[in-house]
Amino acid sequence: MSMGLFIQNFFNALTLGSLYGLIAIGYTMVYGILRLINFAHGDIFMLGAYMVFFTTLSFMPTWLAVALILFAIVFIYATAKGLRKGLPWWMWAVIVIGIALGIVFGVIYPMPFKPGWAMGVVFAVALTSVFGIVVDRIAYRPLRDAPRISALISAIGASFLLESLGVVLFTGLPRPVVQPKWLMEPKIFSASWFSSDPQATIRIIPLAIIVPVVTVILVVGLLWILYRTKPGLAMRSISKDIETTRLMGVSVDKIIALTFALGSSLAAASGIMWALRYPQVHPYMGIIPGLKAFVAAVVGGIGSIQGAMIGGLLLGFIEIMLVAFLPELSGYKDAFAFILLIVILLFRPTGLMGEKMEDKI
Repeated sequence: MSMGLFIQNFFNALTLGSLYGLIAIGYTMVYGILRLINFAHGDIFMLGAYMVFFTTLSFMPTWLAVALILFAIVFIYATAKGLRKGLPWWMWAVIVIGIALGIVFGVIYPMPFKPGWAMGVVFAVALTSVFGIVVDRIAYRPLRDAPRISALISAIGASFLLESLGVVLFTGLPRPVVQPKWLMEPKIFSASWFSSDPQATIRIIPLAIIVPVVTVILVVGLLWILYRTKPGLAMRSISKDIETTRLMGVSVDKIIALTFALGSSLAAASGIMWALRYPQVHPYMGIIPGLKAFVAAVVGGIGSIQGAMIGGLLLGFIEIMLVAFLPELSGYKDAFAFILLIVILLFRPTGLMGEKMEDKI
């Protein structure tokens, strides 16, 4: 393999590993707090991809788009802050402006909702966060005090429900996603400085560089929330002792809902970038990436955010480099991910960065 081809595969592996890592963080956040494997997380990833598909293709009338945006804003605020004291003045201002825009562009001068690509992404992430909170509210919150097996069965049921609902609402046909040209047009770099061929070049698409950069920004932002804010302190407290945290006056259900919102946001971001990298969306697209991200979370040490990211990167490099160096084994690349899971469980069950859990007596 030439050095130029190796560098191209390196960026492909970095991109894929970053996406696996973002999904794995959602698994590890929920497990760290509830000791629950959220098997519906891969389907939240799928919903994020579908949301950006719809928002960038402008499928809805303006009034509906405005209503959904306002609903997402109020819902997320109510989850984080509560509504006992009512909405703040700035929230009412946003609602009034939104309603006015909806009336003007939805009734007086009707026009389709045509957001810019960046606005479509923000809209998709916000709406997917709401879906994550709804899944927690319907499937998990009623089972807080039930045996863990009940919550696990509920998670599997929620996954099947979202997939089947996706087939009913979106049909099972793969849909193409709008790809901005500036993200997909390959940039050609000279590779003559490490090759004997003076004409050697490297072709890298900007998306392969942007995905790791966005991933780093999102992970740093999440770590800042966890270690520098009061909700983050509450999350870490709940992960240690949920009952004591409740006795200290923390609204545990709201913090858990916020955890689901953050994890779903990362899954949505990953789903959007996945749909750009592999430009087809369908209702079952979250199954394999979701399972591999679960493997990445276990390999890194489920419950550790840094471990989930390391596990995702490791899995991405194994998958891409295996095909690059041994193309005859490309049909078995999925199997190697689960072989890695078995090896980790046999020799280091807590993962690369996991901590041994102590039983409370």
